[in-house]
Amino acid sequence: MDDLREEDFVVLQDGTDELVVRARDGDGAAWARLVERYSGMLWAIARGHGLDDADAGDVVQTAWLRLVERLDGLRDPGAVGGWLAATARNESARVAGRRGRELPPAAPASRERGPDEVAVARERLGQVAAALQALPHRCQTLLRLVAQAACYADLAAALAIPVGSVGPTRARCLAALRRLVP
Repeated sequence: MDDLREEDFVVLQDGTDELVVRARDGDGAAWARLVERYSGMLWAIARGHGLDDADAGDVVQTAWLRLVERLDGLRDPGAVGGWLAATARNESARVAGRRGRELPPAAPASRERGPDEVAVARERLGQVAAALQALPHRCQTLLRLVAQAACYADLAAALAIPVGSVGPTRARCLAALRRLVP
């Protein structure tokens, strides 16, 4: 996905401006298509800030509410994805700050393990979590978004960076993380 060109990104955004105009005019199908197109990105941004399901859901709803409130005033309807991403980033940062930036809980184990294996796994998880917290906030956010399986276009919008910068930035963040984990 690193080899996307600007022309490819335009194809990905094809029809967004038309959908926004139609939604502004009351077309429910256009609104539903916008929600379908951008909700995954909004969830990835919120989860990338370490928010739990309830807080992430609040962030997503708030982003859509802000769009409804400002739909008539959008200067560039085709840029609604970036606008939504910025809104979700800002709201996520506000909620995460209120919650004290806690790491999300670890997923439960899928199989029974012995006490030694559990102890080693917890120690390793603790080392990785501490190393992740030591990284710059931008790397923390990017790595959390990657863990949520967001596509590079969504990552770029969420981080406000060019699509072509996602891969190299991800590689640098992972390298920094590897240096911090013994």
